[in-house]
Amino acid sequence: MAELRQNIATREWVIIASERARRPNAYAEASNRVRTHERHEHDPACPFCVGNEELDLEVCRDPEDGPWTTRVVRNKYPALAHDGSLARVFNGVERRITGIGYHEVLVEHRLHNATLALMTDEEVRDVLLMYRRRGQQIGSDTRIEQIVFFKNHGERAGASLPHTHSQIIGLPIVPGNIRHRIEEARRFFDDTGQCVFCTMLNDELTSGERIVAINDHYVAFVLYASSSPFHIWILPRYHRASFLNASDEEMMHLAPLLRDVLFRLYSHLNDPDYNMIIRTTPTKEPENGYFHWYIAIIPRLSRSAGFELGSGVWINPALPEQCAAFLREEPQP
Repeated sequence: MAELRQNIATREWVIIASERARRPNAYAEASNRVRTHERHEHDPACPFCVGNEELDLEVCRDPEDGPWTTRVVRNKYPALAHDGSLARVFNGVERRITGIGYHEVLVEHRLHNATLALMTDEEVRDVLLMYRRRGQQIGSDTRIEQIVFFKNHGERAGASLPHTHSQIIGLPIVPGNIRHRIEEARRFFDDTGQCVFCTMLNDELTSGERIVAINDHYVAFVLYASSSPFHIWILPRYHRASFLNASDEEMMHLAPLLRDVLFRLYSHLNDPDYNMIIRTTPTKEPENGYFHWYIAIIPRLSRSAGFELGSGVWINPALPEQCAAFLREEPQP
């Protein structure tokens, strides 16, 4: 029988449709799919490849001199404008703010056929450090309230270019989706005196059923109330509200676990399209006891339709416990 499960951090319900559940290995893409490592190392038409750098858009690179390993550029077609003053208009139903903010692209590697799953631990760490570096710099702008870090891998995840990259957007507002998560975390803390994310982490460690990978500093697990197949969270085992306050040492320990999780998805599911999001507290909210930053990884293996849009309840045709067990199997090289 199908069952409804609730995510205690967001209070969102999902339907685990066990009667229509597919075996985890059925989600591997077709064998004729061109996987990332099968592409050429260089594409003369790719704006992110070496030799095609649009220097007028460049924000920074690492290292500053010599061949770069990561670089950040302004989005050529930004959703928000960097220059200008912040103005608010509230007039009845007309509520608007000038579209001030940041929209940047982090080019994660020099090679056209690279991706986080196939990089070295050091290369993944460099990407994480650049996330944090730009986040700290953008967060110092008093106009900015929230920073969103995200990666779209593959067309079904919304990527318009195949060269591995992420995006960083600095917003002059805290979006309702993020504010909702913060308010639910604060509600749980007020009721119990505990962080809901720490509570989830302890429960997952005790159960072990949904753990994918683990080290002394981070835990990756398939969500008990996954809204889609193989929906994974990576949580720090220490409590911290903001990703921007993570130390170099913490980034060093995060890199191998993140690479391991993404490689397991790459190997077991044949390089699936996915979205990756770093969820962190608003820039002007201090460290607190109720919110806990984390990374969400959502493979694009199922589609939403009218029921999901109409109800806000997602139907997941995969059992989270089986997905986790499948990913724990030794990946193919």
